[in-house]
Order: sequence, then structure tokens, then C-alpha cells
Amino acid sequence: MSTRKSRLTALAALTVCAAFAATAITAAPASSRPGAPADPARVTTAEGPVRGTVAGGVRTFQGIPYAAEPTGERRWKEPQPVRPWSSTLNAGAPKGACAQPADQPVSIEGGGGEDCLYLNVTTPAGRPTGRLPVIVWIHGGSFTYGDGAGYRAARLAAAGRGAMVVTINYRLGAFGFLTVPGLRAPANLGLLDQQAALRWVERNAAAFGGDPDNVTLMGQSGGGYSVCAQMVSPGARGLFDKAIVQSAGCVGPDGSFTRERAEEGGRAVAAAAHCEDPRTVDSCLRGRSTAELVAASASGHDGYRPVVDGTVLPEAPSRAIAAGRFARVPVLHGSTHDEMSGLAGFEETSTGRPLTAEGYAEKVTERFGKDASAVLAEYPAARYPAPGAALSAVLTDSEWSTAALDTQRALARHTPVHAYDFAETEAPCFTDVPRPASFSLGTGHMIDLAYLFDNGLFEPLDARQAALSDTVLAYWSRFAATGRMNGRDLPSWKRFTDRDPYVQRLASGRIGRTDFAADHHYAFWKTLTPGHGGE
Repeated sequence: MSTRKSRLTALAALTVCAAFAATAITAAPASSRPGAPADPARVTTAEGPVRGTVAGGVRTFQGIPYAAEPTGERRWKEPQPVRPWSSTLNAGAPKGACAQPADQPVSIEGGGGEDCLYLNVTTPAGRPTGRLPVIVWIHGGSFTYGDGAGYRAARLAAAGRGAMVVTINYRLGAFGFLTVPGLRAPANLGLLDQQAALRWVERNAAAFGGDPDNVTLMGQSGGGYSVCAQMVSPGARGLFDKAIVQSAGCVGPDGSFTRERAEEGGRAVAAAAHCEDPRTVDSCLRGRSTAELVAASASGHDGYRPVVDGTVLPEAPSRAIAAGRFARVPVLHGSTHDEMSGLAGFEETSTGRPLTAEGYAEKVTERFGKDASAVLAEYPAARYPAPGAALSAVLTDSEWSTAALDTQRALARHTPVHAYDFAETEAPCFTDVPRPASFSLGTGHMIDLAYLFDNGLFEPLDARQAALSDTVLAYWSRFAATGRMNGRDLPSWKRFTDRDPYVQRLASGRIGRTDFAADHHYAFWKTLTPGHGGE
């Protein structure tokens, strides 16, 4: 028996209750059993049968519980096994998102709830000739917002030779990443949820036609930082075979909190919930309602990160990956060319007045202090279509692009890496969000996801963008299946190495090598004060 299969047996014995442990080995699609009618919408999982839908060339199963609801006494506890069922579960519609604030465009309408540990599966509708590669998608949202069901994966599942795509929820904000002295709870419950979902995939991928020995963990932004953390976490070893990290610099400064920083934020949450006393904080917080905890929690994009707790996350991903202490799986890593264009254009879209050259200089001075004059000399407003475009470049290159290249270099010392810069000059925007008139947003943060998923957050693709989407989907599918990028009718894409730091530009009509370091002023940022270039 392989090491991986031995691990599966051990995990099943530890995490799946005895009532269904025996069925975990034999679970198979009902249509594969002798004499059973062919019914692609019905699958028997290790926990019980589920019925999804078949439409548009794909099968979709939504709202499948992968762990018990983390409510009541299970609040702030490690994910527990779900109770098995015998009647067929209706998996025709998504279940609830995880509790979150409602103050951002990426917030889930209604704010979600604590009963939220569900996942969704999409596969091609036809019977595959072999087992499908599995892609497990971890949504972003700064560990505070979002859900899995919003990322409809029909195009990704149907790309190439097909894939089994699993999109997941995981506990967010104060329910998934709260660390407070006196709260009797493990840190990083959100990461533990993700690992529980991966173990569900190990148990159940074959029932959906997927290959549990060919799993790609994929995430963007907060989901990308989650992938970085899982590459370092001992609890995730052996649970995935490849990684796709989008818009997350694993060796940058933004991927994790020290316990001290996490506890500082946790004390603020406890104080806002009127649970300041460390002697009673546990019972006090557990007595608060979901809405009260959401109201007391930090909102925005900086309140929560995975916590270096010595157990789930033994050290910061930035340190571990730079030192080579991570799961050495093939990695596809990249960022969007204009990560910060939305933020740079916000003042114009909110006030109706474009940023002036003077206003640009003030913002740079406020952000970079004594280095501002050097930044302004490197990025003079006159070189750009508008001062807002100059600000976008400065913020993108300092906060994202430098960390991206640092990450690719660190990873490539130990494992195969393919790198990209998603550089569409005219990309979709967020639905019903105005664009600045003075400059193009290019491909901003999250906008690459419009090319991979169907999601109401984004405007529809036009014909030119749809053609690029087809190519990107083919690349991602090829990587998930084989760990390589090159395939039939695809533009050549070389590996990134120390000797040859190859980065693929992804843009309509312009797919090929790009000088990422020069384009994003990498050498300049590496000369500045640590912290301004992703160090």
C-alpha cells in the first residue's frame, strides 16, 4: 500500500466516526454499481448519498457538509465529523456562507451564519475515460469575507480533459481566526476547516470520478495566503499534490500574524463584545450571539490572518518558504499587473475628481516618508496617463509585485514553479462599480477570477476577453492534470528558475515572456527600506 493510501486509512480511522468508516472505502457512484440505473446526478459519498443537478455539460453538487456545524458547544472547536445520513441529500442549491460583516462589496448578502462548513462539487457530465484531476478552491476575502458557492466552476471543470472542482467555505473572522488570552480555543480554525475539506476530498473524490492522488490546492488573495500556510502546516502534508497561488506573496509581509499581534486584535474584539475580563472571557464570548460577535469583530482587510501558533502553523510561511521548509509540490504562482488600481482610482470614482499631480505627491509622501522623493523620481506622474495611474503602479509594485517575485525565487530553489503576470489592459470591472475616467484600471485585484469562474461580482467577458479566458482555463487545467503548462495549441510557457526567471504575460493577443522585474521596478524596491518592497 502506498504511503498516501496508508495516510488515507489512518485519517479515516481518526476523523470519520465508526458508523460510516467502513463505507469510506467502498463509496462509489450509484451509476457504477452492477444493475444500478445510470443517474449522473446521484452520488454515494462516504457520509451518505447526494443528489445534484446536471446541466450545461456539467454535474453540480452544492451544499454538501464536510464537517459538523460549528455551532453551540462546537463554536471555536476543531471541525468535527459530520453525522452520516441514509436518505438522499438534496445537493441542488448552496447552503449558508460563513458569518461575516456586510460592509464590503465582496460581502455575502445577509451576512451568513455559523452553520457554514459546506462545499460544492462540479465535474463534467459525461463519464471520464480516467480519473479526473481535483482542484480545491479556497476563496479570498482577507479571511473575513466571501464564500465558495459564489465561484461557479463550470468552465474550469469542463476545460481541457475536465476536472473535479471543489469550492469550500471555511470559518472567517472572529469565528475562524480569533486569538484571545483566556479563550479556550485552538488558533487557525479556518485553516483546520480547509484541512477537513481536503480530507473529505481524500475520502470522496473517487465517488465523483476524481483522483484523490492528484489534488491541486488553489486560492487567490486570502485564499492564496491560505495555500501558502497549508504548504507549511504539518496537518496538510500529503493532502494535496500541487498548488496554485494567485495574488499572494508567500514570502511577503502580509501572510500571517505573530501570536502577539493576533492577541492584540483579539483583545480589541473581546473589549468590543464587553468581555474584557480574562478570567471570564471564554464563557462571556461563548454567550454572545453570532450578530453580536460580528458587530464586535474587526472588519475591513487587515483584522485577521493565520496565526503562527507553533502547531497548526509552526512558523510564518514567509520564513518557512524562504528556508525551504514547506511541502515541495509544483506551484503555479502569479499576480495581476495592476493589483492596486481599484484603490488608486477610488478617490476619483467616489468624488468625481481625478487625482492631481500634487495629490499624488502627497499620497506618496504619506505612504513612503523619507523615501518619497526617490519613489516620485522613479515613478514621475508625467510618465503615466494620469496621476492615478502612477499611484496604481507605485502601490502595486511596492505591495504586491516585489513580494510575488521574491516568492517565485524562493519557491524555485526547491520545487518546480511557473510564474505569470495577468496583464490584460482592458479587463472586466466589478459589477455596478464605476471606473475612473482619467485612466484604465487594467487587471486589478480579483479581476483575474472573472476569467476562471462565473461570479456575479464581475461584469461579463466580451469576445476578446472570452478568448483569453479559454487559454487561461486550458493552462490551469493542464497544470492541475500534469503539473506542467505546455500543451497542444497553447503558447509555450517555460519554468521559472533562478538562472532563468521566466514569467508569462497573460493578455489578449500578447501571451508570452515578459520582463516582470523591469516592468515592476523590482531592483528599485529592493534598495528601499525593508517593508516597502515585500521583504
